[in-house]
Amino acid sequence: MSNIDDQQRLMNGIYWYGIPTLFRCEWDADPANADIGLVGVPHSTGNGTTQRDQHLGPRAVRNVSAIGRRVHNHFGIDPWEMCRVHDLGDVPLSEGNNNERSIEMITDYYRTLDAAGCRPVSIGGDHSITGGILQALGGAGAQITGGEKACLLHFDAHTDAFHNIPHFMGAVKSAAHWASYLVEDGHVDAEHSVQVGIRGNTRSLEWLEPSYSLGYEVIRKTDYDEMGAERVMEIIDERIGDRPLYITFDLDCLDPTVAPGVANIEAGIEGFGMDQVMELLRSVRGKNIIGGDVVCLMPTVDSPNQITSYRSMSLMFEMISLIADRHHGDSS
Repeated sequence: MSNIDDQQRLMNGIYWYGIPTLFRCEWDADPANADIGLVGVPHSTGNGTTQRDQHLGPRAVRNVSAIGRRVHNHFGIDPWEMCRVHDLGDVPLSEGNNNERSIEMITDYYRTLDAAGCRPVSIGGDHSITGGILQALGGAGAQITGGEKACLLHFDAHTDAFHNIPHFMGAVKSAAHWASYLVEDGHVDAEHSVQVGIRGNTRSLEWLEPSYSLGYEVIRKTDYDEMGAERVMEIIDERIGDRPLYITFDLDCLDPTVAPGVANIEAGIEGFGMDQVMELLRSVRGKNIIGGDVVCLMPTVDSPNQITSYRSMSLMFEMISLIADRHHGDSS
């Protein structure tokens, strides 16, 4: 290897150097050329209660993520060597102020990934993007799941399953509705899904009832504290089995001291720390993970050292490693 190659390899791990693709991966918009596709979803009109800067999340993570192109010590793997991992770019949301149209545009985009057998790891964007993604990846007609519904491992402070209200400040397929309509429309199997980290004082006393009526297992943060991590991981394993699994991670499940740059902060009850969520994520190692996303990053209210963007990067890396560990060499 030449001296210039050595220098380039060193500089590729410096976040402020070069062109900011996700994890310094090759940019290639064709999902047929990738086993794992990294996608930005710059959408923020599905959540109207807070600042709407979540569309800036993909750019913020691109800016820092080169430093996250590393091997996975816990798994003992190098995901970048095991799979073709490309930055596919951002979903082109030319009608971004129209939430309903944007969700369908997200679905159309991810159908191309599904048809190519490319498993996505996405950075949002508010949590409504998960609805658009899973309309493509789960249920009848989906290729990666073989037409099966997807199961969810859903990290969040909120359930986002509020079918008891018709819209959220005008958004129908909103950040508050996706976990409900995906079940009702046949894309998600709630009976084998887990919502974990739910916390805070809700707007009404029955706000967990929609999740229960759909069939979700709900593990509140207080439940986690009482049961302990081992029991929670057992529940996750029992519920999901080897069914097609999608991981969606809302950063507000983390404590505000851990991730300050998020929308919809719940500050009244202590949220997760990073070691806790990493342990739960790693408990699904070996499962049939079809993709994942990290949502609700608000870079405009992050700390000066961009810690929440770095947290997002680390969570994406975990999902990439989980998929690579199970599916490397699998052309399907």
